[in-house]
Amino acid sequence: MPDLTNCSLAQQNFLKNQTRLRNRVRLARLLIFLGFLVLWEASTRMHLIDAFIFSSPTRVVRTFLSMGRDGSIFLHVGVTLLETLVSFLLVFLLSLLTAVLLWLSPGLSRTLEPYLVVLNSLPKSALAPLLIVWLGANIRTIIVAGISVAVFGSILTLYTGFQQISAEKIKLIYTLGGDRGDVLWKVVLPGSVPIFLNTMKVNIGLCLVGVIIGEFIGSRRGLGYLIIYGSQVFQLDLVLMSIVILCGLAMGLYQGLNVAERRLTRR
Repeated sequence: MPDLTNCSLAQQNFLKNQTRLRNRVRLARLLIFLGFLVLWEASTRMHLIDAFIFSSPTRVVRTFLSMGRDGSIFLHVGVTLLETLVSFLLVFLLSLLTAVLLWLSPGLSRTLEPYLVVLNSLPKSALAPLLIVWLGANIRTIIVAGISVAVFGSILTLYTGFQQISAEKIKLIYTLGGDRGDVLWKVVLPGSVPIFLNTMKVNIGLCLVGVIIGEFIGSRRGLGYLIIYGSQVFQLDLVLMSIVILCGLAMGLYQGLNVAERRLTRR
């Protein structure tokens, strides 16, 4: 809550209105979510939909509690979270280094850009079976699958952002006697921080998608494995529970990046 003691009356009213608006939005989101759960549960209890096929909130909770008692669900969530975070960090490092290399070498960027576009548009689910054959069914393959979904688009986004840096700022560095390295460290990278943050927000979701694709095919642990296993043995409560956890996981990771962005912006 902002400090209103040193604000004018108009500023205080504006801040209060903004606070009320945020609270209304949060309340509306909560009501929509709760309404969906109530409608879902009521539909199964009134036999409007088949609980065996569509499950229900209570069945999902019971499945979670059952797996929570032996700790197996926390193992699967931990594996998926670890694979996602490792993929995310590697995507950021690889895309940043490659984008810098392309910016430093215009000839190389003109040569590789068509290949990056093609690889970015390629359906990554088509690569997963090949990755299993090439690398084996292990955590390394899952991480590579997560990287493959996000890295090419991230490279293109960062490189495009580097090219859109103000030409006047770059010219000023050269006028003051700087070289291309000074332009990179003093203008391009600091000026691209908003692009970094936005790209990271997109990449965290893409890495999670890639990890789940990899777990569908070559894993015996993780939420992707639970989804495939549950669908094969018709334990749809297990499938729905895994999907709900995935939604919560994606939301938590995204909110974590939002918090990091606000702290970085404040600094």
